Amino acid sequence: MRAITVEPGKPSSGLLEDVPEPPREHGPVLVRTLAVGVCGTDVEIVNGGYGWAPPGKTRLVIGHESLGEVLEAPPGSGLEKGDRVVGIVRRPDPVPCASCAQGEWDMCRNGQYTERGIKAIDGYASERYRIEPRYAVVVDRELGERGVLLEPASVVAKAWEQIERIGARTSWKPRSVLVTGAGPIGLLAALLGVERGLEVRVLDRVTEGPKPGLVRDLGATYHASSVQEAGEGVDVVIECTGVGKLIYDAMQIVAPVGLVCLAGVSSGGRTLPVDVQALNREMVLENTVVFGTVNANRRHYQAAAEALARADPRWLARLITRRVPLDRWAEALVRQPADVKPIVTFA
Repeated sequence: MRAITVEPGKPSSGLLEDVPEPPREHGPVLVRTLAVGVCGTDVEIVNGGYGWAPPGKTRLVIGHESLGEVLEAPPGSGLEKGDRVVGIVRRPDPVPCASCAQGEWDMCRNGQYTERGIKAIDGYASERYRIEPRYAVVVDRELGERGVLLEPASVVAKAWEQIERIGARTSWKPRSVLVTGAGPIGLLAALLGVERGLEVRVLDRVTEGPKPGLVRDLGATYHASSVQEAGEGVDVVIECTGVGKLIYDAMQIVAPVGLVCLAGVSSGGRTLPVDVQALNREMVLENTVVFGTVNANRRHYQAAAEALARADPRWLARLITRRVPLDRWAEALVRQPADVKPIVTFA
């Protein structure tokens, strides 16, 4: 079968090559891949900046945003032939730590977790893969290829869960949220904010292309200005860019007892002059919380599946802006001006 593989740490090592059928030790459920989504993590892995091959191997099958169809499933697995499924990315560490032992592998405390297509276990960008039943999430067939959005949606489902848990420290009831960055994560974060009945504002730098229209059609407000202008006094900021200046500004403009959720990974290498003492004073006196979140566990995937099922299917379809066939997979990693979510199609 064909798969997209790389040699982690080696730039320009990506290949579409023939590989053996998926090993049974990966799980009893056999899945035919329909599509994989492409994000910045995939680009970083292909460029040699990130990723780990499975033990004893030099190459890694990439792909962590998946959509597939079950070909084989054992009795009692909860899955049937023909089910549309998305594979969960992270696996618990073998120790396990206290979090992984409770199924909270997204909060692993010792860093020994593995991640399909990223860290020490092959991903989903192969024509077929095997998976354990508990890591396969069934999605509504009516979603069609939009089911490939489930993995990024699970990340923001977790972010919203954390926001609500932290907010429960008091009688705080948020009314407004600013999302910085109108990529897939930001737009899906905005979707879940709208579904919660909040006033949603989205900040991005572009003024053309699909993003402003996607935000407006969601019922949110699009801004291409500054954090201060777009978000002054909001109760929640979900920061999806990893840009240092936006992170710092978000901490300053959020309302008292507000929350700043950091969901974007910074690239590093840049410094920013910051008056830490003034920032500390403001955050302490206003009971501000700033926290980071990454990845998701099974309940977040299930919450994301419910959120996508509630969404306007026509709006969701517009998030998928490019469909690249498998034999031209590398084109999906080259960002285009109108991109939101490019996918590689297998079927």
